[in-house]
Amino acid sequence: MAEWIFFMHPPRDNFIATMTVDERSAFAAHTEWLARLDAAGVLLVAGPTLGTVNTGVGIFTADDEAAARRIIADEPVTTGGFMRGDLRPIQLGYLNPRTESEPVT
Repeated sequence: MAEWIFFMHPPRDNFIATMTVDERSAFAAHTEWLARLDAAGVLLVAGPTLGTVNTGVGIFTADDEAAARRIIADEPVTTGGFMRGDLRPIQLGYLNPRTESEPVT
């Protein structure tokens, strides 16, 4: 089993704060997609970067690149054309068992 990192690049700065109705709808479906990956036990971590550029980042497991591409083929935000996706293999050198981050203040 290998790990994969999936970047979701937004079309503009401050994307989270300026989403259209259609983009919000796609993100609701995106949240459901993440929940399915989590329930399947393949999602390791996911979330947006904060600040002006809200790049989404997700790390998940898959047997190989073909399997990883099948997973992201169901992701509604990038397949719907709202963001640009970028899949890469990643070698996790250290994985802390903590599962939730503290809010940034």
